Amino acid sequence: PRPGEVDVRDFLGRALRALISFIAAVAIVGLLLVAMYRYIVAPAQAAGSSPSAQQEQPTQPAGLKELVIRVLLSLRGDDLLPVTSDPDAPSVSFEVYPGETATDVGTRLANAGLIRDSSAFRLLMQHYGLDSRIQAGLFQLSPAMDSEAIAQALLHAGGNDTILVTLEGWRAEQIAQAVSQAFDDGERFQELVLTAKAPLVPEWVGQPAGVSGLEGLLFPDTYRLASDATADEVLATMLANFETRFSAEDRARAEEIGLTPYQVVTLASIVEREAVLTEERPQIAAVFLNRLKADMLLQADPTVQYALGWQEGTERWWKVPLLAKDLTDTVSPYNTYLSPGLPPTPICNPGLSSIEAVLWPADSPYLYFVARGDGSHVFSTTFDEHLRNVEEYQGG
Repeated sequence: PRPGEVDVRDFLGRALRALISFIAAVAIVGLLLVAMYRYIVAPAQAAGSSPSAQQEQPTQPAGLKELVIRVLLSLRGDDLLPVTSDPDAPSVSFEVYPGETATDVGTRLANAGLIRDSSAFRLLMQHYGLDSRIQAGLFQLSPAMDSEAIAQALLHAGGNDTILVTLEGWRAEQIAQAVSQAFDDGERFQELVLTAKAPLVPEWVGQPAGVSGLEGLLFPDTYRLASDATADEVLATMLANFETRFSAEDRARAEEIGLTPYQVVTLASIVEREAVLTEERPQIAAVFLNRLKADMLLQADPTVQYALGWQEGTERWWKVPLLAKDLTDTVSPYNTYLSPGLPPTPICNPGLSSIEAVLWPADSPYLYFVARGDGSHVFSTTFDEHLRNVEEYQGG
């Protein structure tokens, strides 16, 4: 261009670059606002709606640092997942010593195979404010727990107490193993839970006459107990927790749908072992309830696994995979491929979500479901549909 004249192309190019920069800046600010709402405002609103929830949650630092920590945690989600997807992975004794830092604890948790990544776990500890107030204690933890659950367990530490974590879906013997590691009284505990009758089992539970044992009533939870607690004391704590969690409203609902609390827990124990995704539990419960109403066999694989018991070859309580002959040749009242109705007792100790799924099942006509292989299931109403789903998702 001549002196004093404006190069139109240069002007437009600069204007376009400025516009792109402006749009990028707006986008970044928008993302920050979304992140602030998602990770600070929304959680605060949710916590504020429930006084009890505020009491249960750990203290969390506020401000820009916390926002950064939350964003980093969202990017490290895979590093916070359980080390194993095996829900029956045995618990491990882990002790936090006086004076240990979050870095020390995270490193040792990773070395013990309880978490995937120590740096991601330290971020989680900072998020909960645990990095500055770690207390000594003995813990029973499982690699099937995610980092969130382990961090929550660490919140219960205090002095010489022992923290016992039992997982949803464990059978009594698995819980007894964890008790044995923590208190050296596992044999007594197992003897009690396999043979106990009234008065340990409250009358309202509706345990049938002639049935003994406490399978299903050992509520899965994080328990803080004295380091010298006896098997009887551990058991009493678990049973008291079950009575609290299976509320009077739950008992009324069980009567409303025509089941005793014991029957609810028995069916919930099957749902617990069948379901992977929490949102599918009401649907799975509905399938079994529909089958019971139609006088159909439940045909639930976990009941056969329970009947087969301890597997010497794999040193597991739950046989995986089951063979066709296991379903047809296992003669036991727990084999729901051969025996009608519910099994005699629960087959594991279900969590609250499975109990609620039975009490409030989905409203659906489904009678069958097949695992897709990714944790989810596909449901069907007719046997022909079911066979097509088996062919598609399990290769026949």
